[in-house]
Amino acid sequence: MANADTDQSVYYVPHSGWYPVVLALGLMLTVTGLASWLNDTKAGEPHTWTQSIIGFAMVAFVLYCWFAKVIAENQQGLANEQLKRSYVWGMGWFIFSEVMFFAAFFGALFYTRSIAVAWLGGEGAKGIVGDYLWPEFDATWPVMSNPDATAFPGPAENMKAPSVSSWYAYLPFWNTAILLFSSVTIHWAHSAIKANNRKKLIGWLLFTVVLGIIFVGLQIEEYVIAYTQMGLTLDSGIYGSTFFLLTGFHGFHVTLGTIILIVQLYRAIKGHFNSQDCFGFEAASWYWHFVDVVWVGLFIFVYVL
Repeated sequence: MANADTDQSVYYVPHSGWYPVVLALGLMLTVTGLASWLNDTKAGEPHTWTQSIIGFAMVAFVLYCWFAKVIAENQQGLANEQLKRSYVWGMGWFIFSEVMFFAAFFGALFYTRSIAVAWLGGEGAKGIVGDYLWPEFDATWPVMSNPDATAFPGPAENMKAPSVSSWYAYLPFWNTAILLFSSVTIHWAHSAIKANNRKKLIGWLLFTVVLGIIFVGLQIEEYVIAYTQMGLTLDSGIYGSTFFLLTGFHGFHVTLGTIILIVQLYRAIKGHFNSQDCFGFEAASWYWHFVDVVWVGLFIFVYVL
């Protein structure tokens, strides 16, 4: 990126660089490598992660260089007000795209449990079961016994009402408490920036990072238990697939958010933030609050209702 123009009436246009080209190439290698791996796996042929790993390494390298350049320019005072506004709008649109991403999955969950399952049970004008196709099918959510139980055996237990004697029954509750509390701690970290209290900023931000790591660890433990003890897998029918897609993508976002917060923690230790210049931290906190809100929706519609 070039030096920001001091003329506030001129829209900031960066000079040409190698970042976008290499980033696009890395993304292409990552996605096509993953597609090849999936096709080879389905065909039962030998497969490798080499191409995807190379592509992911290129993406990570470009993002590191690009963000480091932007941070260095900002620390040198080269970012004008117009450029800073573009950062705000860019982050806002990014979060909006994430809202639409999760809205699609929540919409699929609603369609499945409120419409498709009812049709399979013979309800409504489009009901297809009757007494001759799958008369034993129980059209209730979560689906524990699939219509074609031979090809897709249902799970032995579901996440809505696991055995009360099992300690893992409380994992979703504890993860909800952890994420909600992390929203509070990151808010306290933001307040510390506004008060120019670097010590409290580092302390509360570190606490938030630890909470994010604990959340991811508990979710991994939940997945292990679901696969090994509950029979709840991606192959256990529509309930298993929707559960793992929704919670899995959210877990990925929490992991990404935790990495972002670790970067902000490093910057805080380096003394980059002050009450007048802290958008990098604020953007990270917006993203963290977003994943917290999504989890509340997941907890209600996946684990409770």
